[in-house]
Amino acid sequence: MTPLLDVLPDRPRRRRRSRAPWVVVLVLAVAAGLGGPVWLDARAAARFPVTAADVATGRAQLAELPVKGRAPRTGYEREEFGQAWADTDRNGCDTRNDVLARDLVDITTKPGTRDCVVLTGTLHDVYTGTTIDFERGERSSEVQVDHVVALADAWQKGAQAWTPEQRERFANDPANLQAVQGRANQQKGAGDAATWLPPEKGYRCVYALRQVAVKHGYGLWVTRAEKDALAREIDRCAVVPEG
Repeated sequence: MTPLLDVLPDRPRRRRRSRAPWVVVLVLAVAAGLGGPVWLDARAAARFPVTAADVATGRAQLAELPVKGRAPRTGYEREEFGQAWADTDRNGCDTRNDVLARDLVDITTKPGTRDCVVLTGTLHDVYTGTTIDFERGERSSEVQVDHVVALADAWQKGAQAWTPEQRERFANDPANLQAVQGRANQQKGAGDAATWLPPEKGYRCVYALRQVAVKHGYGLWVTRAEKDALAREIDRCAVVPEG
């Protein structure tokens, strides 16, 4: 099992008060399917750029994913994936605040927390295409941190056989985390690509590639309906020229 943190580009651990919206860069390789770049949506390509190589690797990784039925959800509890938002990278900040600092812009942090606790910021939500003003407190739930591959979905597709340490790392891996609109996160629940996709259609390509990369990197499997849905979205990717 290869954690995504080991195969994605390194990201700085230092905190900054303002940064551009984070878009995962998937390093990919491969395969079959369409023979070249797919030009579908200039807006999507501009906002959520992927290359032909990204798409090719996504197809290759998807082809390697085992196809099985869901295992029973028996025994699943959030606690099976360790402490919620642990500081697994030992940078002094919990994972949730790390992700908020990464994905929000114009952030402010609580004094005396070494810039760890995010108080306010602006989220340009990739799931819905909306902009949300985040404020810690009563409105905190308006911005939530989503597991791109949901923990319950992972549990039913291989994670129940992992060690507790592996599950904790998965639950806190930035490659599998995204700050998003709270309502969209609640609507998704534990859904996979066969049952839920982001309302923002331009992001669905990147979302599918991220799901595939995470499941491939962690040795999870997919259902037949899920694999078909992922393949369909990857085939719809709008790519940008390389170089």
